[in-house]
Amino acid sequence: MPGQIGQLRALGGEPRVSFGGANGIELGQACTSATDLAAAYGEVISTYALTRVDFDIEGAATADTAASTRRAQAIASLQRDAAAAGRTLDVSFTLPVLPTGLTQDGVNLLANAKANGVNVNTVNVMAMDFGDGVAPNPAGRMGQYAIDAATATQAQIRGVFGLSDADAWHRLAVTPMIGVNDVATEVFTVADARQLAAFAAQHDLAWLAMWSLTRDKPCPGGATGSAQPTCSSIDQQPLDFVRALSAR
Repeated sequence: MPGQIGQLRALGGEPRVSFGGANGIELGQACTSATDLAAAYGEVISTYALTRVDFDIEGAATADTAASTRRAQAIASLQRDAAAAGRTLDVSFTLPVLPTGLTQDGVNLLANAKANGVNVNTVNVMAMDFGDGVAPNPAGRMGQYAIDAATATQAQIRGVFGLSDADAWHRLAVTPMIGVNDVATEVFTVADARQLAAFAAQHDLAWLAMWSLTRDKPCPGGATGSAQPTCSSIDQQPLDFVRALSAR
């Protein structure tokens, strides 16, 4: 990773390292104190001289209030330390979402962060794997479902953080799962990406991302009916989604 970070910075970019994810034990749950948690996060931040970090909170961790409080206290401490040293620490949260917006656990997590002094710069929603119960008949509609999720989340974060309409949009990011999702009936196409990019440009969203860059290419055997880790499982040209989502 150090080599990749160096290459990115040489091109004028700046990494955002993410803690958490769907697998394993989330660090906020594993550490028993905010002090220990801040030290664990801080070691990574100092090692790579990071100015941007993300916290990807999924599954049981979203409902763990004690872990949310420890995490928020640790992040707020790190932001205070950065400010005292004349640096910034830009913080984003990556959270599950439905077409109706964040779950109540997600809203509570953000409110907890605010209450504990975290400056949340961006809320990034994972517009993927919705399920038929909340996103019926998804063929050709995944772009709209992502837009619905973004629209509902914007209203939620506007309320949690007391933001203006424009500021709430600008603190929102959207990450779809490109191609075939884990819920195999949900297929996010290049056309869906273009639709989402137009919406993001209209509302000045913070950013669009994808799960994942590694998958932004066709599978060697062509389209498949299930999600693959290294290709999109649909007919496409390499980097079609990069081009579509960047066109804002």
